[in-house]
Amino acid sequence: MHQTTTATLLAWSRAFPAVPAQVREARQFLAAILDGRAAVPEAILCLSELVTNATVHSRSQEPGGDFRVRIQLHGSHLRVEVSDQGGPWTPPDSTDERNGRGLLIVDQLARAWGRTGNDQTGWTIWFEIECR
Repeated sequence: MHQTTTATLLAWSRAFPAVPAQVREARQFLAAILDGRAAVPEAILCLSELVTNATVHSRSQEPGGDFRVRIQLHGSHLRVEVSDQGGPWTPPDSTDERNGRGLLIVDQLARAWGRTGNDQTGWTIWFEIECR
């Protein structure tokens, strides 16, 4: 007899004011959800980089702006999305000494990452990590 088990897809979403103090709040939100699973430090670092980008480099930083964090956990597969309120997209730049390193860090730690959206309606940057 062959038995198949399917993991349940769990999802969370929360909006945060786009101010620097909320980077910590977003990290705590993810840490509470992952509660001791492996790869938590890597996932939190990736989230931190994306949230920092949303608060510093997007229109979310304008008065009243916000960003949204969406988390999906399907078995050991973690997907995290950070959506902002748009603005110009600047690709990661490994030659810039002061800026542009966040997405390079995400690229090194996550098994996959990408972006959707546009500069007018907002960007969603996502990453995926195995999190046992």
